[in-house]
Amino acid sequence: MHTKPKNILGKNLIWVISGLLTYATACKSTQDLPPKEAVSIIEPIPQIESDDSNSDDSLKVLQLLRQKEAAIANYRAAATREFDILDTELDLRFDYEQQAVMGEAILTITPYAKAQSILVLDAKDFEPGSIYFSLDGEETSTNYRYDYKQLMIYLPKPVSPSDTFSIRVKYTAFPERNSGSDNLAITDTKGLYFIDPLDTVPGKPTMIWTQGETEYNSKWFPTIDKPNERFTQTIHLTVKDNLTTVSNGELISQKSLADGMRQDTWRMDLPHAPYLAAVAIGEFDVVKRDLDGLPINYYVEKGYGAGAAKVFKHTPEMIRYFEELLQVKYPWPKYDQIVVRDFVSGAMENTTASIFMEELRLTEREAIDSEWDYIIAHELFHQWFGDLVTTESWANLTLNEAFANYSEYLWNEHKYGDDLAKLKLIVEMETYFQEAETKQVNLIRFDYEDAEDMFDSHSYSKGGVILHMLRDYLGDELFFRGLKLYLTTHAFQSVEVHDLRLAFEKVSGEDLNWFFNQWFLDKGHPELKVSIDYSIPENLLITIEQTQDLTLSPLYKLPFEISWYEGEERKSRRFILEKGFQQFALENKFPLTQAYFHEGKDLLTKRKGEFSSDHYVRQFQESQLGIARYEALDSLVSRVEEDKLKPLLAEGLKDPFWSIRELTLNILQSNPEWISEGMEESIYTIADKDEKNSVRAGAIDVLGSLNADKYYPDLSRYVNDSSFLIVSSALMAMNNVSSERLDPDLFERFESETNYRVLVPVAEYYLNEDIKGKGDWFRSKLSVLSGEGLYYFLGYFSEYFVSNPEEGAEEAKAYLLDQMQNNPQVFVRLGAFQGLLGFADDETLVKQLQEIASKETNSQIKNYFQYFLQSFGDEN
Repeated sequence: MHTKPKNILGKNLIWVISGLLTYATACKSTQDLPPKEAVSIIEPIPQIESDDSNSDDSLKVLQLLRQKEAAIANYRAAATREFDILDTELDLRFDYEQQAVMGEAILTITPYAKAQSILVLDAKDFEPGSIYFSLDGEETSTNYRYDYKQLMIYLPKPVSPSDTFSIRVKYTAFPERNSGSDNLAITDTKGLYFIDPLDTVPGKPTMIWTQGETEYNSKWFPTIDKPNERFTQTIHLTVKDNLTTVSNGELISQKSLADGMRQDTWRMDLPHAPYLAAVAIGEFDVVKRDLDGLPINYYVEKGYGAGAAKVFKHTPEMIRYFEELLQVKYPWPKYDQIVVRDFVSGAMENTTASIFMEELRLTEREAIDSEWDYIIAHELFHQWFGDLVTTESWANLTLNEAFANYSEYLWNEHKYGDDLAKLKLIVEMETYFQEAETKQVNLIRFDYEDAEDMFDSHSYSKGGVILHMLRDYLGDELFFRGLKLYLTTHAFQSVEVHDLRLAFEKVSGEDLNWFFNQWFLDKGHPELKVSIDYSIPENLLITIEQTQDLTLSPLYKLPFEISWYEGEERKSRRFILEKGFQQFALENKFPLTQAYFHEGKDLLTKRKGEFSSDHYVRQFQESQLGIARYEALDSLVSRVEEDKLKPLLAEGLKDPFWSIRELTLNILQSNPEWISEGMEESIYTIADKDEKNSVRAGAIDVLGSLNADKYYPDLSRYVNDSSFLIVSSALMAMNNVSSERLDPDLFERFESETNYRVLVPVAEYYLNEDIKGKGDWFRSKLSVLSGEGLYYFLGYFSEYFVSNPEEGAEEAKAYLLDQMQNNPQVFVRLGAFQGLLGFADDETLVKQLQEIASKETNSQIKNYFQYFLQSFGDEN
């Protein structure tokens, strides 16, 4: 699963949201003592007579004992395998009005290890009907108990592991009941979702899709909803004949029925975990591709097929590349990618049928600037890591997500080069470090409060970086040989972290417990004080001290690299840190005045004691690694070292790494007074000819802030560019053109656009110029925007009606209140709330905000709501 939105309008929404929420979010409390039921069978602890000599020691013993008891009670073990579901057959119909699933399930089952007489199936919020047991062809009804979460089925007779029997269940499932989530990764728990089921939202398609991770597929079919279960499956879907269905495996039949209905049958002959079962139903455009006989299809709502062809165009190349890298063929019979509305996560790796959020629903023109390769690679890599080989418990989730996260690096490295891959790695490190400020936990952890807690930056970002460090230590040959062994040994099986370690140990011949213990089975990260003594230039002395809190984190064994330059030649040596304080002689022989500690940014470490500004200047000037030059420039910006920074900017505009050109342009936009005449010419050349549209857009932003009137003829050309990135920057720059020179019809030309990148500068123009009569226009755009685009537009929408209440402020408030209360996407609810704050002088509205905030299911934005509402209460 993937949850991280990509850059929009030059910003990454996940950082915007996390920055807004950080101060309002409290970290989770430590585990409570076990409930009374959990300790009732423990012998009572004798009362200890209090005296001066032993009371303190006795209290410590008692506290320690309670902690140990709590650890046992809170241990989240892998589910005990009492039964094994061999095959699942589902026959499903859908009641759109009631948002219900009417189903019949036939489960083929065998006891796992010993004889059993009671079968427990997960079945959340069902209305079950009759249940039938069948053994040796004889079917009989059976009794059961139901608590709205599980079916306890009393088998007519005991069955042994040599028996294979079937259970047939007729039921109606109500996914809407008891749904909701307190997690930013998975924002709802319905399992199956009806999108605009009664076709009441103009322009919004009616859809059904599923999201089973972690244990939510039991909201729409009975199963043993645990990741260490695995079965083959058949799903019969009865739908209107104008609809397209998608599910796991292959479509083996389509049967026309009466009254304009059709039954599609999908068969999955290879076993997979319950949470990976999926269906998607809607009116889709389908783009068909093929890779050596492997069907590859892209499903997206009508009108977006051409865009999907561009968004997903690298999928065949990705599959081929990952197959070559892993030396393991794509394991399934086809690969579908489906884009849906209102998805509750970034994307989900259902076996053979990944589902994606609607941000990947782009027109052909919008797809020119598509930057969704990272999430496409992520879900594809899951088809090996997570689907073929599956974590046995949610405690081991990083075995799924760390690999999928690292695939983003691997794909960038292959397709776009090492510099961009390393920049992604730095982003992952910073994402983890941000979370680590308030939360430090083991990657493999058996004491989580809720399985959704595992979907965090530890499991994803830290896990991916750790895999990169292991690759860096072992080398490519051993690393990828280890992955091949891991996948082939455990194909169609469940795994834990030791299975991965043993695979690497077998190919390398090395005991790797030290690596796995400190990175997977312990918390924290190294904090290092690094100094380099240049007093003997021919033999530098490197001193490293580990300064992390050793009561909370391990003392690390840490392989690292020191690099340096002898003229144009880059040289390096590798060492291993394994003490709290350690010194290393570089023995460089060539006299040096500067060397670099992990110049390539391959280590997950916090470094204390920054290098001098002169160090970063030279690093920018001499490093052959784009990521090191980027770090140097960024470090000088953070220090506000104008005298050191300014001389580097002209070179930054010409740097071969596009992200450095983009960073340089961002610096110059904030400091236009630093632009010399020669640099302005370079910026103009970039705006006209750079190969990267985002860099061109950045240059246009600079020209617009520098002298929009001077570049008016060029901006007039850029607004006709095919790239919406370019058009957006040009239009935003036009907002700086003198009113008397600006064509008043220019922005109206773009009123009919539906792309938010274009709509935002148009809205900016109407607000800046205080243009009246645009209320209908602002309202009309709400139906064509969704997700991140809607989030950004809501601020302009709100501001317009705050300034022009006579054009429909009450209607605007009603819309924002509805979005705050009902939009399934957390960040849109947040954006609606922010927009409503502009109307906070309305006491009735504030009361409505308080009521909605009190019902918010996500604690993070609820805290944010309450923080601001409290401040309004204090003012009043």
